[in-house]
Amino acid sequence: MKQIKIFRNGETTLAKSFLNVAFDIALVYFCYFLCRVIFLTANYSYYEGKILTDNFFNLVRGSLVFDTSAIVYTNLLFLVLALFPLHFKELSRIYGIIVKSVFVVFNTIGMIANLCDVVYFRYTGRRTTGTVFAEFSHDDNLTSVFATEALHSWYLIIIGVAILLMMIVLYQNPLTDKKISSAMGYIKYYALRTVFLVVVMLLGVVGGRGGIDRSTRPITISNANQYISNPVEAPLILNTPFSLLRTWNKKPFVAPEYFTQQKLDSIYTPVHQPVDSIVQNAPGKGRNVVVIIVESFAREYIGSYNRELENGQYQGYTPFIDSLMQHSLWFYDSFTNGRKSIDGMPSVLSSIPYFVEPFFLTPAALNTLDGLAVELKNKGYYSAFFHGAKNGSMGFEAFARATGFDDYFGRTEFDQQPEFGGDAEFDGFWAIWDEPFLQFYCHQMSQFKEPFMTAVFTASSHHPFQIPAKYEGRFEEGPLTIHKCIRYTDYSLRRFFEEASRQPWFNNTVFAICNDHTNQTNHAEYQTDLGTFTGPVIFYAPGDTTLSGARKGIAQQIDIMPTILNYLGYDQPYIAFGQDVLHTPESEKFAVSYCNGIYQIVMNGYLLQFDGNQTKAVYALSDKLLENNLIGQIDNQQQMAMETKLKAIVQQYMSRMNENRMVAEKD
Repeated sequence: MKQIKIFRNGETTLAKSFLNVAFDIALVYFCYFLCRVIFLTANYSYYEGKILTDNFFNLVRGSLVFDTSAIVYTNLLFLVLALFPLHFKELSRIYGIIVKSVFVVFNTIGMIANLCDVVYFRYTGRRTTGTVFAEFSHDDNLTSVFATEALHSWYLIIIGVAILLMMIVLYQNPLTDKKISSAMGYIKYYALRTVFLVVVMLLGVVGGRGGIDRSTRPITISNANQYISNPVEAPLILNTPFSLLRTWNKKPFVAPEYFTQQKLDSIYTPVHQPVDSIVQNAPGKGRNVVVIIVESFAREYIGSYNRELENGQYQGYTPFIDSLMQHSLWFYDSFTNGRKSIDGMPSVLSSIPYFVEPFFLTPAALNTLDGLAVELKNKGYYSAFFHGAKNGSMGFEAFARATGFDDYFGRTEFDQQPEFGGDAEFDGFWAIWDEPFLQFYCHQMSQFKEPFMTAVFTASSHHPFQIPAKYEGRFEEGPLTIHKCIRYTDYSLRRFFEEASRQPWFNNTVFAICNDHTNQTNHAEYQTDLGTFTGPVIFYAPGDTTLSGARKGIAQQIDIMPTILNYLGYDQPYIAFGQDVLHTPESEKFAVSYCNGIYQIVMNGYLLQFDGNQTKAVYALSDKLLENNLIGQIDNQQQMAMETKLKAIVQQYMSRMNENRMVAEKD
């Protein structure tokens, strides 16, 4: 096809104009295809061996459906400007520049979004959604973070520039460059243009909605599940512009009606009622509570969890945590309930799992919330939350206030204590380095009146994976860039516990240690739909053998709150979606998560995946790589029991979020 440039005189036939529009849209499809190939290539370790050959054409079909929807939305203005019947625009050089600019700018933004997710996917396991803007709205350090990542991912910059140039050079002018000289010419022009515009708009409606059937609603992210074999494939067929557009300012929680309220409460309820025998015999009455949420502290990095890896030679990167676990209670099958920091904090401190979207970035953030801090305040506990980033970063301060913490200590308060180094200890990207901030944390707790409840969120084991200059060369590198940071954070925790053990409050404290989410992985079993939701759940109480020993069984982030409250002998009802791991029978324990439109539940040795309507897969936990789908092969009662439990949890969560029923009535 001969290229037609805006700046070149010459006639273009009406048919050629239509063909040029089709060529331009086809060019956009090609760019989406190119971005998807780059996405798959850069993240191949997540997909190797997981994409079924017999599902390949379904993946292609699904990709076209979601690409079409995104292309319709992002090119609507271009199509209207190019095809709207207005004869004098055909000869306007300025109008032509505007049309081309709209095409290039809108589609380049879409391609940049796709390329950004090539990298960001490694940290979230999903396509970026509209809540990302709210998540980082209070952070002013993103420019340096993006600049650093751009240097590391320089090839994406080159690809992005190449795509931009390709759109500019290959763009075909849809204007006719032809003067109409007769009445019949005007009739023909307006008639054909109107008909073509109507046809294109009708096709656009079909493409934007994702189908022609009258029953088809505009497709959303969850519709990806009809084209995939397992949840990990969903980000591959989705695209980032679609994910952003379809989740922007949308209500994420739709309460299903699986059961009547009476039946629902009989299957599962998040309302925990005190049990007299547990309250009276609680071993931890009056103890302080310290919750340590360690950034990106994946289970994979901890040797005690992975003795079978690398032919039994795996030592991990956490020598201190491994030593502490010898005196702590922990569970081999322990899980996170989300994939981002803003998922982890509510799970740990308020026993609220992540489903669909981080609830604190939705209108549900205005709900009255329960949590460790607010419940223990009823018993005279003082509470404080610590995070070494800029105050307000990540929405942590807002969440801490909403869940009853009395005080918040961030980078501002740290800088007011010059003996800890002040702002010279800022890592230049996110927060104060872990070692000095944890020392500050320990010092502040020694000023608090007992009993107290505190939580700290560390930061150093995070992208861009750097450690303080004074420790360069001290912490051994590993196969992944995060490994030296894990070693540094483990050392920082050692220093914290050494200092804390000298404080008068130490022996009267129960510690809970967990991560917020996983991060980089080096072993295939941690790259599965379940493996990306793994993390330590460790309870340590100096001098108390009640919380000691490694146990076979399930634990998750949302179990921390009910376990601690029962350990303390708390005697009031409260809302928690988790369970007390000390008193819940193993047959009743579960762990839940949400992976790319699929709800997951671990229970009785199996993982069940449910799309909201039907069970999609069942795997044995012993099947570490999730290779053998057992749906229909295990006992039907077992499968139905897991599905029923999961349905009840989801319905309770959605209805309570929408109806602001997240606090229990007190006695």
